[in-house]
Amino acid sequence: MLNSNMKVVEISEYGDADVLTIAERPIPEPASGEVLIKVAAAGLNRADVMQRNGQYPPPPGASDLLGLEVSGKIEAVAADAFGVSVGDEVCALLAGGGYAQYCTAPASSCLPIPKSLNIIEAGAVPETFFTVWTNVFMRGNLKEGERILVHGGTSGIGTTAIQLAAAIGARVCATAGSKEKCDATIELGADYAINYREFDFVEEIKTWTSGQGVDVILDIVGGAYFPKNIKCLASEGRLVIIATQGGLKAEINVLPIMLKRLTVTGSTLRSRTVSEKSKIAEELKKHAWPLLDSGEVKPIIDSIFPMAQVREAHRRLESGSHIGKVLLQMN
Repeated sequence: MLNSNMKVVEISEYGDADVLTIAERPIPEPASGEVLIKVAAAGLNRADVMQRNGQYPPPPGASDLLGLEVSGKIEAVAADAFGVSVGDEVCALLAGGGYAQYCTAPASSCLPIPKSLNIIEAGAVPETFFTVWTNVFMRGNLKEGERILVHGGTSGIGTTAIQLAAAIGARVCATAGSKEKCDATIELGADYAINYREFDFVEEIKTWTSGQGVDVILDIVGGAYFPKNIKCLASEGRLVIIATQGGLKAEINVLPIMLKRLTVTGSTLRSRTVSEKSKIAEELKKHAWPLLDSGEVKPIIDSIFPMAQVREAHRRLESGSHIGKVLLQMN
């Protein structure tokens, strides 16, 4: 089997969704510490669009193929890969290579399919749950009873953050760009939703918190929101930046950071070491997996496209009209 070919999605050149093409490549072999996965589904992420546009090259040693998360069945295991076996159904975090019928992944980045999900649905889990857990809980240190503001509440990240924060007993406010999307965040467990196209979220946060501010902000906008986010934070508040959809740069007034004793942090996930990702996986298995197994928390899936319709899948993601994750199903 390992000498045969598989179908993959390649980028013929940098550009819009039309540059995505179906091609054939040899099935990869797992390296040290890795497994080979027969892919059932791959989750789409903004990082895929950025890489397609030439703005986000894969880290050294990673596959040049798109795809940072998959679900599927383990077909082969390297001799030094522990904790998994051939035949296990898993979902896995990757540094690349998920848009393919087969991919390799570190064994330590594989987690069992949650009991409440099927093998396709589980493709929507890894990237958002790894990202939210490490940023909201490990870096942002969100605790029961605290308030969190989640920007982009109907994105894959947003829908996950709302549910996990609500599940631990935090109070949640989300921003979204329409009444429909705001309503969706409330259904997911948000206590308050702000249509950022119609209202100033700084003033809305003041109203919601009676002027106190929020304890944690999960931000995907970056530069354009930085001054506003600082205004929204309570004393000892934590701003966690995970994307820069609103630009890389901001002019900062450091005085409120000092006066309110704020923490400004952020992270990326893809370039982190296998060891670092395995620690996040351990935390997820301990704290988030019971919530997924029981169905109390679940990935929100907007749409599922067959591999042959990868261009349409990317257009759906880029339209901004989706609520939750867009998936590719590998037949």
